[in-house]
Amino acid sequence: MNELSWAGSDKDFVDELDVSLIGSIAVGRFGGNSSAGQYKNEDGCLVWVDESADWEFTMILDGHKTALSVELVVDHFNKKKDGIQRVLMQPVGEALRRMDTFILDIFQEPDFMEACRRTTGETACMIVIRKDKYLWWFSIGDCILHVFHPELIALGERQLNQRSFYEWVGEVNTFEMPIPCYSSGKKELRQGESLILLTTDGLTECHGVTFADPEAVENTLKGVSVSEGVRKLLEEVRRKGVRDSTTIISWSVKIEETATMPSDL
Repeated sequence: MNELSWAGSDKDFVDELDVSLIGSIAVGRFGGNSSAGQYKNEDGCLVWVDESADWEFTMILDGHKTALSVELVVDHFNKKKDGIQRVLMQPVGEALRRMDTFILDIFQEPDFMEACRRTTGETACMIVIRKDKYLWWFSIGDCILHVFHPELIALGERQLNQRSFYEWVGEVNTFEMPIPCYSSGKKELRQGESLILLTTDGLTECHGVTFADPEAVENTLKGVSVSEGVRKLLEEVRRKGVRDSTTIISWSVKIEETATMPSDL
């Protein structure tokens, strides 16, 4: 098991760019530029990789006001690690069906909800799981998920989710409402190589570049390794003097199995 658990309050990476490999996954962190007024990092991430069981569990967080809500969510999911991993050891159909309710239940546990009420600040949170040839995601707020594959790119598909504003976990909590608001989805990965990338909004809101356009992200990643691509993105953020912190999780998956095709081919 390869894993990483981090909150910006552990190490802020202000003025510092770091790209680390967790198994096959590149995790890039940049805390923002102190010259622009940055002095803290409210991002976070959680990565678990089990190569023998053919799955990856990733979480990326973008806190608001303080990093306390990020710490709270990361700690809560670390406590649930054994249960989540037991679900992921099931056959893919059963595992990802069960994950729909399993993750929702984790966010709605009474003790966790009470801890959220007592914390200061709130966080966006995106969870992305890859098992076999399927991608599963659960998103609260405005983090972004890209998948780059030639067949999808040819049809203009690069970003799997839409940024959703005014959704958080923490002091302000999506799950306190009568109807919790979040987005989720599943995607069959195409045969061949897919590049998966999650990012906080420090990347997309970088002034002077067009990383809000998924094609600009794709072009930056072309022709280099996953870790080199993540570093190139973060170097551009640093060069443009961005204040906001940026966290990126990215990895490449090669699928041997054929994917769904239309009946008239």
